[in-house]
Amino acid sequence: MSNLPAAVAGTAVAKAENAAEGMFVTMFVAGQMFGIPVLQVQDVLGQQRIAHVPLAPTEVLGSLNLRGRIVTALDARLRLGLPAREGGEEESMSVVVECGDELYSIVVDKVGEVMSLPAADYERNPSTLDSRWAEVSDGIYRLKDTLLVVLDIARFLRIEQARAA
Repeated sequence: MSNLPAAVAGTAVAKAENAAEGMFVTMFVAGQMFGIPVLQVQDVLGQQRIAHVPLAPTEVLGSLNLRGRIVTALDARLRLGLPAREGGEEESMSVVVECGDELYSIVVDKVGEVMSLPAADYERNPSTLDSRWAEVSDGIYRLKDTLLVVLDIARFLRIEQARAA
């Protein structure tokens, strides 16, 4: 319980959220760097045992148990229209996000670091960005040696719509 007045406490929360807006958990899929806003990430996991779910869309790898909660595991490569990993899922990692009241594990090749990027460097999606990526991207950051594609988690998780397209 805080002893701060409500207005001051609300301002402190707003400042913390604004400071975190330019912070991203980075991950790599087929050599491309993607970022998820740090406040949307619940957990980062190493390789997990995933139970196959019959008749699930191809990008749904299955489900896993995370501290008693059932988590849907999605293959980021397949969701982004890329070929599946060679050699299976060994050495893959997962970024766990919450959307609605459900947890989702996004299986990626590698998880990078948390990056703090200035809002002034943020750009809207360029017209040359692959249409499947632009559909799930919120924008980009041009870094020194690479491009960071910022994922919009709500759009990334719209699997049924992606299948119908």
